[in-house]
Amino acid sequence: MTKATNLRDRCLSHFATLGIPFRPESLDVLLTKAEKENLSHLDFLHQLIGEQANARRERSIQWRIREAHFAEDKSLEGFNWKFNPKAFDRQQIEELATGDFIRRRTNLILVGWSGVGKSHIIQALGQKACVHGYRVLYRTSADLISDLTASLADKTLPEKLRRYARPDLLIVDEFGCDKIEREASPQSAHLLYKIIALRNQKKSTALATNVDFEKWGEYLPDGPVAMAFLDRIVEGAIILTIKGRSYRAHGPKEGERPA
Repeated sequence: MTKATNLRDRCLSHFATLGIPFRPESLDVLLTKAEKENLSHLDFLHQLIGEQANARRERSIQWRIREAHFAEDKSLEGFNWKFNPKAFDRQQIEELATGDFIRRRTNLILVGWSGVGKSHIIQALGQKACVHGYRVLYRTSADLISDLTASLADKTLPEKLRRYARPDLLIVDEFGCDKIEREASPQSAHLLYKIIALRNQKKSTALATNVDFEKWGEYLPDGPVAMAFLDRIVEGAIILTIKGRSYRAHGPKEGERPA
């Protein structure tokens, strides 16, 4: 056995030990290419592990997206920026898409009428966060209240609170569209407050709502809890107030081209 063959087999053994799924024929192709093109050591190393690293990164991204449990597959590239051109500052949204606000543990609040695109934008930002390596969890306010209320019955509230405190970004969508769940759970305001208090200045929370701040006292009828909730969620937060036409009411119908 030649020295080169011996080294080749040892390298394949190293790949197996490290759990790198590298096929022998792929290594042979790259070795031949390196010899023909006189690749530098760094070029060879990059081509050797780059494809595997990229594949692993893509699998990690897809895993984080699945674990986030988004309601829909939304992207910034798929958003119709021309329908409400003044509703969103595209440059600001793309800056948020870098995930820097998550790194700074800053909250994000989108306040605006129904149908203007808040849910699309907030889920698209969540997907970008997954791409950047952040762990994200998406919930509607109704689902969040129902889950926490159920945990009171089966005595798993501490476990559920830890779960919602853990993600780098917790997205709470449709805040205000949960009247049935709130009426069924007198403790809903306190339960929501517990999550916000746990995450306060430790992790980022993004909230999309059609409830203006001055009406939060009506939405969360327990006055002191409503004020404490509001204080913590808006403290240092990025707040986007969105006004425009409802895409669902005035957007293109099925079969029509978008504006």
